[in-house]
Amino acid sequence: MLELLGLFVLALLPIVWLVIALCGLHLEAYKAAIGAFAVAAVEALIIWGMSPLNVATAALEGVEMALWPIGIVIVAAVFTYNVTVHSGAMDVIKRMICSVSSDRRVLVLLVGWCFGAFLEGMAGFGTAVAIPASMLVALGFEPVCAILACLIANGTPTMFGSIGIPTTTLASITGLDPTQLALTQSLQVLPFVIVCPFLMVMLVGGGRKALKGMVPTILVSALAFAIPEIATAAFIGAELPVIVASVCSLVATFAFSLARKDAPVPDEYRLGIEEGDAITPASALRAWAPFILIFVVLLLTSKLVPAIHDPLSSISSKVNVYQGDPSATLTFTWVDTPGVLILLCGVAGALIQHVSPRETAGVMVATLRQMSKTILTMLGVLACAKVMGYSGMIGSIAAFFVGTLGGLYPLVAPLLGALGTFVTGSGTSSEVLFGNVQIQAARSIGANEYWLAAANSLGTSAGKMLAPQSIAIGTAACGANGRDGEVLGRIFRYFVGFVIAMAALVFIGSVLGL
Repeated sequence: MLELLGLFVLALLPIVWLVIALCGLHLEAYKAAIGAFAVAAVEALIIWGMSPLNVATAALEGVEMALWPIGIVIVAAVFTYNVTVHSGAMDVIKRMICSVSSDRRVLVLLVGWCFGAFLEGMAGFGTAVAIPASMLVALGFEPVCAILACLIANGTPTMFGSIGIPTTTLASITGLDPTQLALTQSLQVLPFVIVCPFLMVMLVGGGRKALKGMVPTILVSALAFAIPEIATAAFIGAELPVIVASVCSLVATFAFSLARKDAPVPDEYRLGIEEGDAITPASALRAWAPFILIFVVLLLTSKLVPAIHDPLSSISSKVNVYQGDPSATLTFTWVDTPGVLILLCGVAGALIQHVSPRETAGVMVATLRQMSKTILTMLGVLACAKVMGYSGMIGSIAAFFVGTLGGLYPLVAPLLGALGTFVTGSGTSSEVLFGNVQIQAARSIGANEYWLAAANSLGTSAGKMLAPQSIAIGTAACGANGRDGEVLGRIFRYFVGFVIAMAALVFIGSVLGL
């Protein structure tokens, strides 16, 4: 028992350093991430007995993953947004959005909740924070407030992100039926889907007073998301729940808000938007063109259209980077990956918006400069995550919980999922790290395997709120570099509340035999 406890404490040190560096020492995120990698590497060499070659190649695998597919999709998403700002199209989009309502509480639901979830369902990899948070800042929101709102919104859809990849991956490695797993997940996450829009409105409105006059709109937005998500998971499977739910919520919230457009908006919640030229259908279509292209292209190249998806996905390379395990391969998909597709849509959108190739290249250079520290942060985080995974640190953390809690284990099942996302920044990686741990724990205590596997996904979504990678993406996209520690400190209380509530829900469900 003492050995389990000792290894558990030592395995947590890279994570502890990351939190202290960001919140206590107020280091920039990339410095904190590189420090976490250094702590993990030293421990892997000295305590877990990894060879220098294995540490180096594990880190290299993390670096390559950080660059492709994660890094390219973040750069592509921010580049697309920056093109719309450069062309003036974002001003058109702002006026169109505010034509529905000038109330910041309504706008955070439309942009942060509905559109953010749509981006998570279609692309994932941080786009659900980068693009909507940037749009909220453009609308007049304070940057940290915009980032926090989008992080909260991202606390529920991750399990079904990127056309359901986290859930289908979890089903694949555990042998569970993906449709039944998706239904269990959607039922578990239901209370949090209802709560998130309320929290977002209170955040941007300064507390509970912001709910006055907004409860009907919030409930429409939440229920129009929750009900279609459950129905889609039950009848279609894991690929579409968040996409269908976000579109339904967007349409319902838009229509309901438009019907209440004449209702007075308190001055403290009103956003002032400058008047401009009349918006014609052509100018509106031109302004939204990059985002429309992203939707169409990602949908056509997804698994839902195998005639296009399959040949494009076959353009890939599989390599063994980590030398400690010949079977540990990394696959690089060169065309059918969100980053490449979004980048192409961004370039096409620039042409549609009459941005010259020279100007487009200038926007790309500026975007790379803007995102450079974020990319360094991701390199450090993913290198740290791979060293922790391959060395056995992650296994030591899981072994401690499984070995010491017995029948109380369901209380920490969501925490493991959240920990996996916090360390790696990826819902899919968290499912890979802890999916089978949850199944083994369920068998040892006689719990429902689907219930505990879904609990991992529940925690995975909450962990996305707190992941340094998500925070770094948000601060870079919103021009708030250096404020990562502030964001982490403020989002932490929401994360803790989510994890405690999730633990209680999973434990009660396990006791009831769900």
